[in-house]
Amino acid sequence: MSASPVVSVKDIELRFAGVTALSGVSFEVMPDELFAIIGPNGAGKTSIFNVLSGVYSPQVGSVEFDGQTLGKLKPHRIAHLGMARTFQNIELFENLDIVDNLMLGRHHHLGYGWPSAVAWLGRAKAAEIKNRERVEEIIDFLEIAAYRTLPVGLLPYGIQKRIELGRALAMEPKVLLLDEPVAGMNGEETEDMARFILDIKRELGIAMILVEHDMGLVMDIADRVMALDFGLPLVTGTPDVVQNHPEVIRAYLGTAQDEEAS
Repeated sequence: MSASPVVSVKDIELRFAGVTALSGVSFEVMPDELFAIIGPNGAGKTSIFNVLSGVYSPQVGSVEFDGQTLGKLKPHRIAHLGMARTFQNIELFENLDIVDNLMLGRHHHLGYGWPSAVAWLGRAKAAEIKNRERVEEIIDFLEIAAYRTLPVGLLPYGIQKRIELGRALAMEPKVLLLDEPVAGMNGEETEDMARFILDIKRELGIAMILVEHDMGLVMDIADRVMALDFGLPLVTGTPDVVQNHPEVIRAYLGTAQDEEAS
């Protein structure tokens, strides 16, 4: 018996004041799958992430996550269900160290109130120790232990992006939304991030949805790819199928190729 999708998006349409951002978008993501979404600027990639994470509510269609229809659930409720997200622009607390930034991703695992936290006794102390142990495992997994005591604002850009990934992992998600994880990175940093993404898939078994402009990265690591253009899905399939599809080529290369072919 085949596994059920962990994410199922059905015919969503998203409009803003008469402007259609997404139309007829459908896809499924299976457990352990790395599913990528590509398209030119303005294609609707980030809009899909905002729908999945509850920032936007589509006017038409539905989103199911782990068998539950999300409807109009707020972002914090969706996060609690097990959907974590990284951001293209780094959103860390620069004055805090790595441990404190990653502990923020553990907030819904703590399970105690402020009186216990203030007293720092019993349940609160035990939970804090347990969650810090999990954070240390993630620090080792992402190979950032050498930087653990420094304010993250002082660290190299590539390391900060890795810490942002670590904070999402600290939530222990069922699905991880990766919003341009290698944007602004050099070649070496990109290779490192690609390795960690593949390690997450192989060792942690977390389903991932990737939005990325680096086509080399996408075609190397994605299991399946969906291409968008102006909010419309062009094709969904394996990397080989998608990168050779004429509509995808036209969307990326524009009219110049069309004029040469005519």
